[in-house]
Amino acid sequence: MKKIKIPESLFTYFEQVGQKRFYHQNSIIYMQEDQATDLYLITKGRVRVYSLFKDGREMTIEIVEKGRIFGDSSFIQEATRPVSVSAVSDVELISCSLEAMLPYLALSPELTKLLFQLLSETCQHLSTLLDRSYFYDRYQKVAIFLLEQTRFTNEDKGIRQNELCYSHEEIGECVGLNRVTVTKILNEFQENHWVLLSYKKIMILNREGLESIIN
Repeated sequence: MKKIKIPESLFTYFEQVGQKRFYHQNSIIYMQEDQATDLYLITKGRVRVYSLFKDGREMTIEIVEKGRIFGDSSFIQEATRPVSVSAVSDVELISCSLEAMLPYLALSPELTKLLFQLLSETCQHLSTLLDRSYFYDRYQKVAIFLLEQTRFTNEDKGIRQNELCYSHEEIGECVGLNRVTVTKILNEFQENHWVLLSYKKIMILNREGLESIIN
């Protein structure tokens, strides 16, 4: 399923009530447990949403691109951020409060519907991550990630159908495995002629082969 995005034609609602913000690559946008005040719309670039553990480990929850929102914890009064967010690339955002957006939601049923769909999608994504952490082994986790990420072309993420431009370390962060384990698994996939590996690029050659270890 393709990710739901807010089309550029609706960016104007955010622009009228929000502030444009710019972050350089690897900059922190906010940290876990910061006060949740604003909602963010990505108008350029990509961000990484991740969770920090007490021992210093990080787990990537999702890479979010242009047309997507994050920071929906601001919908809850006096909430704190449950996750951290940093810029994967140079990023342009529009930040705004829910209160400022409310009059415009009344004017645009389409925008209201998209926001509800995006919130529902976030809940579904977190539920899927939880299921995988308990019910899938390391081979299945990597296979599912490769299949889902390459199912559709996503220019904002730099992804072509059946071609993923991620390093082994980045994949490991997304699926909760270390780089060495991911490299070992990918090498085995390549030996089976399911994928073709090159520098920061993975080409899917046989989707059925990857699906076979999941099913």
